[in-house]
Amino acid sequence: MSVKIALAGNPNSGKTTLFNALTGSNQYVGNWPGVTVEKKEGKLKGHKDIIITDLPGIYSLSPYTLEEVVARNYLIKEYPDAIINIIDGTNIERNLYLSTQLIELGIPVIMAVNMMDLVKKNGDKIDIKNLSNALGCEVVEISALKGTGIDEVKEKAVAAAQKKVQNKRVHSFDQAVEDAIDSVSAKLTVEERKKRFFAIKLLEKDTKIAEQMDSVPDCKDEIKALEDKFDDDTESIITSERYAYISSIIGKCVKKNTKGEKLTTSDKIDKIVTNRILALPIFIIVMWLVYYIAMSTVGAWCTDWTNDNLFGDGFHLFGIGSKDYEEASGDYDAATNALDAYGVLVTDDEDAIDVDATKAAIEANTNTEASVKYQMEDEETLDTYDIDVYYSEVPAGAKKDKTNAMSYLDAVEYFNKTEMAEIDPADYGVFVPSIPDLAERGLDKIGCADWLKGLILDGIIAGVGAVLGFVPQMLVLFILLAILEYCGYMARIAFIMDRIFRKFGLSGKSFIPILVGVGCGVPGIMASRTIENEKDRRMTVMTTTFIPCGAKVPFIAMIAGAIFGGSSLVATSAYFIGIAAIICSGIILKKTKMFAGDPAPFVMELPPYHIPTIGSVLRSMWERGWSFIKKAGTIILLSTIFVWFTTYFGILDGKFQMLSEDQIDHSILAKIGGAICWIFKPQGWGDWQATVASITGLVAKENIVGTMGILYGGGEGTVYSELAKAFTTASGFSFLVFNLLCAPCFAAMGAIKREMNSAKWFWFAIGYQCGFAYLVSLVIYRIAGLFTGACSFGIGTVVAILIIVAFFFLLFRPDPNKKVKTSKEFLNA
Repeated sequence: MSVKIALAGNPNSGKTTLFNALTGSNQYVGNWPGVTVEKKEGKLKGHKDIIITDLPGIYSLSPYTLEEVVARNYLIKEYPDAIINIIDGTNIERNLYLSTQLIELGIPVIMAVNMMDLVKKNGDKIDIKNLSNALGCEVVEISALKGTGIDEVKEKAVAAAQKKVQNKRVHSFDQAVEDAIDSVSAKLTVEERKKRFFAIKLLEKDTKIAEQMDSVPDCKDEIKALEDKFDDDTESIITSERYAYISSIIGKCVKKNTKGEKLTTSDKIDKIVTNRILALPIFIIVMWLVYYIAMSTVGAWCTDWTNDNLFGDGFHLFGIGSKDYEEASGDYDAATNALDAYGVLVTDDEDAIDVDATKAAIEANTNTEASVKYQMEDEETLDTYDIDVYYSEVPAGAKKDKTNAMSYLDAVEYFNKTEMAEIDPADYGVFVPSIPDLAERGLDKIGCADWLKGLILDGIIAGVGAVLGFVPQMLVLFILLAILEYCGYMARIAFIMDRIFRKFGLSGKSFIPILVGVGCGVPGIMASRTIENEKDRRMTVMTTTFIPCGAKVPFIAMIAGAIFGGSSLVATSAYFIGIAAIICSGIILKKTKMFAGDPAPFVMELPPYHIPTIGSVLRSMWERGWSFIKKAGTIILLSTIFVWFTTYFGILDGKFQMLSEDQIDHSILAKIGGAICWIFKPQGWGDWQATVASITGLVAKENIVGTMGILYGGGEGTVYSELAKAFTTASGFSFLVFNLLCAPCFAAMGAIKREMNSAKWFWFAIGYQCGFAYLVSLVIYRIAGLFTGACSFGIGTVVAILIIVAFFFLLFRPDPNKKVKTSKEFLNA
């Protein structure tokens, strides 16, 4: 049988970092039986038969939150062979409260005092030997972040688990309390080693502990005797006894550096980043930097290279031969420009400068400096620019960047030599063909049928490739988010947003699911289980997916790149539009009877700042990135096959057949999209392609990119150029916002259904999300379109104005459910 070791500790004590260090990549994630709290397990590195279970972060074994219930039930029912209790050495007093309860379970406990590097840096001292004696368990100094002390903890935990010798109890409460515990213990029928824990919980009036017992003894007399003696309830009495014990331990084992009572580095930083005035601007700047690096610089460079080379034209390995290729292609382009310029002249283009005089001079061959200025259009950016072309020779002093050194006759001679062949990069150096090119060559070699070739190239590779092309951008974003998380700033964001949320009657607890939802909406929705207030929890479930998750990042990047020139402001605005939607929805919903009530209290530990380790950041990035890649290989693959089939097959001339590029308006998908695209006409993007992309996004948000890769990738230009033609800036932003705020993917919908536990509430949530997204996107197009010229003033504009008026009314109206105190009630209060 395998050995089971539980890892327990407070939130932000470094538990996850230690878990990753102990298990490495041998991890598997699921849900605890019957609940949606995440369950993480892994095999101890170097030990195939030892399972480490990472319990949810908890402050005690009392049944106040779902996490505490889950952790306690596991420890009581599964009864692991040992517990590794990780505590934050910089905040040892609060962490020891849980430790005293774990020791009472009768399970061998190994205590790992984490962040000892920070303890020493602060000038504090912890006497590990005395601490071990005072608690009656093994204690080890560690730094989970730096990896020190991990091996010692591992060895001691394995030894304790194999020996199964429980810790000696070295502490007793007040004699009256001990007498009550002994009296209740005598009535219990549980195992001897569990009796003390169960007796204490019964004295604390823990009603849920009865679920773990076959029979519950009557202990009213013991409770009454204690409450009469101490003039307090028994839970407070035992809590007070625990802290008295902890205080005695701290006095003996911990020495704080009190020289000048100087602020710690974390305190100094927090005076700035959590400042009432500066906190929000700093948060905005930080998030802009994150999206700027991920979307416009490093991430964009990586994604552009992937799209242009791996899924585009191929590349020269390590640049070998690229210089010769560039020179040869430069000559080819020069010859092409010369012929194009001559073509402009002979067609008498009225836009060309001095056409008649230049043409006459060339024909007479009397002017060696004859030139013409003509316009070229760049296929990628659609920008038009002027180029001066000299037909005979380059005159002295001519601008090199605007001078074509090749004459028309030279151009003809060049093309005669090369037989008009376009320069092939594979002829120069070590050239690696792109994935589509390799696939096409292989399919041609085996004589693949046209329909199957189309499915693989235009369906699977075009669709899945369009999604995978954005993986580098996503990985950069995940790295930056992991850095913010591990350094401790993410916890500060929750603190900052709690201050803002509370002003609007919302709970800061609602922001924790939002932070989690940045990675994926499913765990974000599940994280709402920590909110005790049912109304706040439902509202959080409804609005959490407004925040852009990892799956929406490729879509945001595509729209920003194709329509807004890759602007980082578009990606940043998507994040803050999500937050604004959550806040505004919260304010409006809180004023309805369904969600009325005081916000749930919010208490959160602010961990000290750390410098994240490369390993922890890369591990976090890989976990999120691999999850995305797996989805691309399953859900998105199947979706792109469906999209391709319904795009390239349809009824034409009374027959069901495969269609060519110029016939897809007769396809199955075109008919489906055409039947419902009128719904989005007011938003400015009511064509069937955009409508279908939005629908496939309900399966998985990455599907929007894959669908667009198929539907907009079949023209003469690139997907980006085709999107730029199909959307204006106003309709493009409207399309972006609608798909950010509308109902999430099927997986997230499933999580909403489970959390709501009601078909009525589920459909209300989905309806609210879609309705809210529709109205916001309509307002954006109709108002922005007036300024950009995309649309004129009309009925749609009037509707948008009415929506804005109604929105501000609902936002600022007095809360009808808030009772106004009378003067007498006010005085009494």
